[in-house]
Amino acid sequence: MSRRRILAWVFTSATSPVNLDDVCCGKQSNDGDIIDCVNSVHQPAFDHPALRNHSLQASPAAFPKNSLAEEVLRNKTGEPPPQLWHQTGQSCPHGTIPIRRTSAKDVLRAGSLKEYMMKKTGPSSPISPPSRTLQTQADNSHEHAIGYMRGDMLYGAQATLNVWNPTVQEPSEFSLSQIWVLAGTFNNDLNSIEAGWQVSPLIYGDSNPRLFIYWTADAYQGTGCYNLLCSGFVQTSNAIAIGAAITPLSSAGGSQYDISILIWKDPSRGNWWMQFGEDHLVGYWPASLFTHLATSASMLEWGGEVVNSRPGGRHTATRMGSGQFPEKGFGQASYLRNIKFVDANNVLKTPLGMRTLAEHPACYNIQKGANAQWGAFFFYGGPGQNADCP
Repeated sequence: MSRRRILAWVFTSATSPVNLDDVCCGKQSNDGDIIDCVNSVHQPAFDHPALRNHSLQASPAAFPKNSLAEEVLRNKTGEPPPQLWHQTGQSCPHGTIPIRRTSAKDVLRAGSLKEYMMKKTGPSSPISPPSRTLQTQADNSHEHAIGYMRGDMLYGAQATLNVWNPTVQEPSEFSLSQIWVLAGTFNNDLNSIEAGWQVSPLIYGDSNPRLFIYWTADAYQGTGCYNLLCSGFVQTSNAIAIGAAITPLSSAGGSQYDISILIWKDPSRGNWWMQFGEDHLVGYWPASLFTHLATSASMLEWGGEVVNSRPGGRHTATRMGSGQFPEKGFGQASYLRNIKFVDANNVLKTPLGMRTLAEHPACYNIQKGANAQWGAFFFYGGPGQNADCP
């Protein structure tokens, strides 16, 4: 392999060589990110063995009923949800997709290419609620404040996520807010599709909240990865850069900003599609990547997660959400609102029996509610280390 091709592999895709002839228009964001525009038919996804003969699909055959997607997406109206790289007026041409360039420093921070792409215990490991078999992890470093629901036939999840910039104490820790779409057991055959925003100095080298995705078909053991760092997720949008910083951000006592994410299974072709904002398709996870999720999901989760590495033998001061406890309410505490699921008839519905769970409520907690304006919602989060969370 030539030095030229090696550089294309390291800096554009963490796992799959990308011909430089397929890459154009490297665009530098205000935060230092470089966004490359890559020919959509030569994106990393198609190096996956299950996708060798896969034909790129521009849109799903069906959108969930009772959603803006049916009406708006087909008309392709509106501006893309704002990301920092958009501020200089940059975009990728049609027929290409934007990919955040991976630098050598990114990989070196994690110690190895594999550790940069994925974590054995799960980068955003779902918590198994009490009546399920508890997930086995190498440690108990992942802490959550979530809402969840179970069912035999679940076909998607939606939420609007309040975006903050939580302090992360240690570079190896992260703080995030996301949706999990799950199937299988919490042992070694868990299938998971995940999307939300995340602050992770280890992955991105800064403290900006960033749009992220993740998938696994074997409980984070060997399949899947963050964003587009491995083959699998097929991106269709030329306007959204997965892994790029989100803007604007919420402030305590000030303006509140949020992002909307919808993940659903196309009832015709079986692929799991992702919508960002009210009218922008990002792409899809092909059904052939999965075992259990090839059919349907059996659990949905919404909420926050942090990694607690117990620096100095004490609980981390990494914040979840805004860093405030949920009882602080709007303008202070972080929220998820407009929480819905997709049923077997491809209809978006409000979960009537959603439960909540926080493993360490003195560190991070959650309070749910419902009203006509927000539908099902909850406030969640906390400061981590405090007098009651030593």
